Amino acid sequence: MNVIWVVLIAIAALIAGVALGFFIARKYMMNYLKKNPPINEQMLRTLMMQMGQKPSQKKINQMMRQMNNQYDKK
Repeated sequence: MNVIWVVLIAIAALIAGVALGFFIARKYMMNYLKKNPPINEQMLRTLMMQMGQKPSQKKINQMMRQMNNQYDKK
């Protein structure tokens, strides 16, 4: 009977550890991406020029705002 309890406690601890680790890692990555966005204005300007568009500052600001809003919603 004692062996069953030990196994159940071990399984419960494993599940709790995995769940806790997942949420901690998710929170860390969300904060990291908010502080260090994967794309900045210079990258966006270069990307638009490669696609054949002449980027205006208004268009770049609009696209950066849209990307920041997406990060904030998640």
